[in-house]
Amino acid sequence: MTEVLSATDFRAPIDDRWFEDYVIGETYEYGKLALSADEIVAFGRQYDPQRLHTDPEWAATGPFGGLIASGWQTAGVMMRMYCEHYISAVASLASPGVDELRWPAPLRPDEPVRLRTTVVESRPSRSKPDRGIVRTEVAVLTDDDRAVLTGTAMNMIALRPD
Repeated sequence: MTEVLSATDFRAPIDDRWFEDYVIGETYEYGKLALSADEIVAFGRQYDPQRLHTDPEWAATGPFGGLIASGWQTAGVMMRMYCEHYISAVASLASPGVDELRWPAPLRPDEPVRLRTTVVESRPSRSKPDRGIVRTEVAVLTDDDRAVLTGTAMNMIALRPD
């Protein structure tokens, strides 16, 4: 399991976290995870068979000067940390998606990354009074604060039961 890197975390634990606990402006960081070269190659061969993800020798002469993780694998790393620490284990209902998903820089083998989350919107649903919509800016960052993934995640979260 990854660790909490922020000075503070949610007041409510993940297994008792509800819509009301997602406060606009709150920022949290979690990490660290790193992918080995073998994990990058295995994922690339199965899901994103481009040589920059599957062939270390070719990748060394390619546009990034070495093997890099697929952006989709980087999204998986983000999701792992997001689920382990950020999104409620009891009140998360579904996600309509991620806006502006970007991979501004490559993720390299054995490079530790952390997840930064910032609540940018938290509003009750207009059509379903038992839940709200939470929008969260996410960034996967290296130790030198280089972003390897950015986006805005949306989640439907149940309101705390009465």
